[in-house]
Amino acid sequence: MADSMGLGLLTGVRVLDLTQFEAGTSCTQVLAWLGADVAKVENPKTGDPGRRVGSTKPHKDDPYFLMYNSNKRSIAVNLKDPRGLQLVKDMAKKADVFMENFAPGAIERLGLGYDVLSAINPGIIYGQVKGFGEGSPFEKNLAFDMIAQACGGTMSITGDPDGKPIKPGTTLGDTGTGMLMVISILGALYKRKETGKGVRLNVGMQDAMLHYIRNSMAVTSKTGKAAPRAGAGSIGGGNPPANIYPCKPGGPNDYVYIYTSRANPNHWTKLLEVIGRTDLVGNPKFDTREARVQNEAEIDEILSEWTRKHTKYEAMEKVGAAGIPAGAVRDTLELSNDPDFVNRRTIQPIQHPGVGAFKAITWPVSFNGQKATVQPAPLLGANTGEVLGDWLGLDSAQVSALTNDKVVGPQLS
Repeated sequence: MADSMGLGLLTGVRVLDLTQFEAGTSCTQVLAWLGADVAKVENPKTGDPGRRVGSTKPHKDDPYFLMYNSNKRSIAVNLKDPRGLQLVKDMAKKADVFMENFAPGAIERLGLGYDVLSAINPGIIYGQVKGFGEGSPFEKNLAFDMIAQACGGTMSITGDPDGKPIKPGTTLGDTGTGMLMVISILGALYKRKETGKGVRLNVGMQDAMLHYIRNSMAVTSKTGKAAPRAGAGSIGGGNPPANIYPCKPGGPNDYVYIYTSRANPNHWTKLLEVIGRTDLVGNPKFDTREARVQNEAEIDEILSEWTRKHTKYEAMEKVGAAGIPAGAVRDTLELSNDPDFVNRRTIQPIQHPGVGAFKAITWPVSFNGQKATVQPAPLLGANTGEVLGDWLGLDSAQVSALTNDKVVGPQLS
């Protein structure tokens, strides 16, 4: 059986994974981290397209693929061969969860639609991530993360007030949707204990984005207008200062975010003490939230004058020590090289059989102080024989015969 080195919460749960790229793969990866046996079914010739995001010769799986497929087992199956398709159907009989995020209609054309698999296994939980929700006028359209973010509202609220919409750097359309599917699968598994019945779960990436912009939708409910872009500020209206401020030595990410909460009026006076401007205490231009909103530009300049004399970490430490929320703007290289994340096992240095040393990210939630241990993303088809043995009881001779007939087996080169 698979030893996923997960958290053991889903030990015994089998996941038949026909996902690719990110939205679906991030979902099944979390299930693997939680202890499920995730068998990733891939095309023997190409594998998950994410393997080739950065194509190399000789081939090495791209870090993009490694980030979303740790703790899984890969089985390479030719679904265009009737025997390969039957293998997957036989696995579906044993599966608790089936997950896919192919183009609209593709999984049904393969003969693996919900009607087919639920007839084989009435208890199967069948998950689908698509670009647009069922019944949408764009239901058949293709979509990636940036399309979901455009159509789902996140771009419209991102950027400077007088600038154009900007795509958020986070992949909310992909991984954000995947997380909503994970939660739904876990709920369905719990319900199945009572009913014994499975369910078909379907989420459109566009619809999922509404979950992440509820603050902005609330603004529209109050104003009757589209929620604005607010740069680094709060869309719902801030309590200045609440912005990013430049720090020395002036690099592209040398900034600190300082936030004074309207729930704590003392933040402003404490901040003036930190920056050595107690002369402004009681000044009617800044003494109330309403006054600070009117004079926000001047406040930002006063604060920037102080932050430019400090590094972002110095500013974060000094402001934070006074009980005022503050955070250095940290880039991905800083985060990757921070030993704190390794010490707390949020980032885990591992050895990948094809790539070598790799810094893997795990599920951030700890359980009784423990985080899931990361196993390297599998090479294409690396686990075909063992999965077919574990799931279907096939012996080595049977697997060899299927490999010789190119029904199964890796051919990526």
